[in-house]
Amino acid sequence: MKRYKTLQALFLLSSVLCFGQTAVPEPIPATSFDHDTLRKKKTKVLEEVTIHANHHRKTVNSVRSGLKPMDNPQSLQVLGNEIIAQQQSIRLSDVIKNANGVYVGSSRGGAQESFWSRGYDMSANNTFKNGFRYNSGSIPEVSSLEKVELLKGSAALLYGNVSPGGILNLVTKTPDFKSGGEFNIQMSSYQFYKPSIDLYGSFNDVIAYRFNGSYENSESFRDVVQRNRYYWNPSFLFRISPKTEITLQGDYLSDDWIPDFGTGSIGKAIANLPRNTYLGARWSNGKTQQASTSILVNHLLSSEWKLNFNASFQDFSRTSLGTERIQPANNGDWKRPYGRNKALEQIFAHQISLQGHFKTGTIQHQLLTGIDTEISNADTYTFRFFDPSTGATVTTYDTINIFDPSSYDVANEGPILPSEVTKIVKTTTQRAGVYAQDLISFSEKFKTLLGIRYSYQQTQPESYDLKLATVTPETIRNDRAFSPKIGLIYQPYKTITLFSSYANSFTPNTGVTIYNEALKPSIIDQFEVGIKNEFWKGTLTTNITAYQIMNSNLAQTAEFDASGAVNTNPNVKSLNGATKSQGIELDFTYKPIPDFNIMAGYSYNDMRFTKTTGAPGSFIEGDRLVRTPQHTANLSFFYTIPTGLLKNVSLGAIGNYIGDRLGGWNNQINPSYPNGIWDREIPVSGYTTIDFSLGYRWNQFSLLCKLSNITNELNYTLHENYSVNPIAPRQITSTLRYKF
Repeated sequence: MKRYKTLQALFLLSSVLCFGQTAVPEPIPATSFDHDTLRKKKTKVLEEVTIHANHHRKTVNSVRSGLKPMDNPQSLQVLGNEIIAQQQSIRLSDVIKNANGVYVGSSRGGAQESFWSRGYDMSANNTFKNGFRYNSGSIPEVSSLEKVELLKGSAALLYGNVSPGGILNLVTKTPDFKSGGEFNIQMSSYQFYKPSIDLYGSFNDVIAYRFNGSYENSESFRDVVQRNRYYWNPSFLFRISPKTEITLQGDYLSDDWIPDFGTGSIGKAIANLPRNTYLGARWSNGKTQQASTSILVNHLLSSEWKLNFNASFQDFSRTSLGTERIQPANNGDWKRPYGRNKALEQIFAHQISLQGHFKTGTIQHQLLTGIDTEISNADTYTFRFFDPSTGATVTTYDTINIFDPSSYDVANEGPILPSEVTKIVKTTTQRAGVYAQDLISFSEKFKTLLGIRYSYQQTQPESYDLKLATVTPETIRNDRAFSPKIGLIYQPYKTITLFSSYANSFTPNTGVTIYNEALKPSIIDQFEVGIKNEFWKGTLTTNITAYQIMNSNLAQTAEFDASGAVNTNPNVKSLNGATKSQGIELDFTYKPIPDFNIMAGYSYNDMRFTKTTGAPGSFIEGDRLVRTPQHTANLSFFYTIPTGLLKNVSLGAIGNYIGDRLGGWNNQINPSYPNGIWDREIPVSGYTTIDFSLGYRWNQFSLLCKLSNITNELNYTLHENYSVNPIAPRQITSTLRYKF
């Protein structure tokens, strides 16, 4: 690692002297599946269409139906590759800074990033990749993304078992019959190095290809913490005929990382430690491997009807070993507990859908109907550490004081005791759904969206006790439900949409209780109203949305397991009472010319418990839920000077605000505490980060540099009360790019 320091210093010095703009990919030509083009020009199947730069005019994959954004009675945002490149995004959390109301809830020991929207966790069943459910236990690769789509609010009609905050759909780059590509090398403070490549072209008129690959070697502002990962993503497009295309995709991620649970908390306060202090054992390690493959078949039945068939397989594994759950005593003493985790999951999924247009008299219909199935096999392992001389179980590695670095100095790192698997919980989940949705246009001004879904889910956990050599099949849970949705749309002008919608979902909850029983489902009602505006041919868009979500019984990660020990398995959950989430979201996009864009957003959310049992151990009615800031906001711009002495010089900035929130766990009723309340919430103040970019482009080369968190703001992401991770300090990132 040392041999790179001189190279990095020279590179960062050049960042100050010479700046450049990230090359913006050219618009991708519409294929034979551009439905609107076919309807207007039936004889020109491969007509090329230049897509307007405004993100509201781009195709949104996550709506599946081909609905135009202005015809969709739901809030959505699309963050394209242009934004990702301009802001030199390294992690998905960098991209999400541009989405109003969506924020990072925690980093979960450095293994993954957890995102929240409208008070709900988007990281369990609400993360998708190219339309397929994606195990979010990893940190996804950003360099391969064409765009990030956020479909907010209820998506149960199209996706079945999802929480009502919205879904996150990652769309990877696809093959192009043009030839081109680019090579990037990204370098940043704290020994961060990342080369990546994107190549695309065609073998002939029938087969096109694309290959994305990247390698990352990085240290961190946190002592000891390192990361080494590589990713590759090949894809092929087969244009079988003017009416049929097949896309094959595959990707593989290998990620070696050091578990880092941050600084911890003492009582109702975050521990006051230097930002760089690492409290875990130095032998801690983690490894994530994730592979997936998919086939997408698109066939035009006619100029009005299209048939899609998609299939996917995903394999996920994550292991970690170290000390975790930083929960020191008031004086800073902490018995570092051993922690070893292993989780596996395989997901098989199929989708078939039919979409098209037809008329009944003067009324126009845009119909989508489909069937989807999914089988998930998830294994969760439980380990115990033991003394090899006696066989006795050992739970504590050692004792340190978090305020005394000498107590956890490397010289005091002792031997690691052996461990063994004591239990495996195997959970098989089968999902199936059939749905239909119809956009009915009574006139150019009045439209309604009607939809209904029938969902079936069967969950079967089995416990394998390796010490007793027993297998215990738990109760099989079968859930069936109808999920209706209705939306009303009024468009006084083609550039203005007023909408309201109602959706009900009978959400089967994944995971098990602390007794390995399948969770009961939750009934969710959601109301949403809003207005979408486009001005000056789409160069300016504004959107305002208000919503209310009522959940009959919120499922959250269980705090303790059946033995009373702290639960570290996110698959073990509890039902904690009825909640209401309500708020308002505003977003603004302005792009008057191709080289200038402004994005801004604001959201307000208030999510509280509205009904609990009132018994000892229950949460308190009226309490705000932890990890849900009431206010978030974002503002960014990027501009490349088109003419004059400073031609091709680019500059940009992004500001991101996360408001006051609560960490730790929600308070509980407990008669043994003063006033009968176990007060465990940790107040966390809001914060703002500001990044500034400067660059220059010449011919096929560009150099873009960013100074992030320029005020060196210190704040935290929190996962319960034992993983409190500081945000990154001020640092410099530079990207040198060559475009073929």
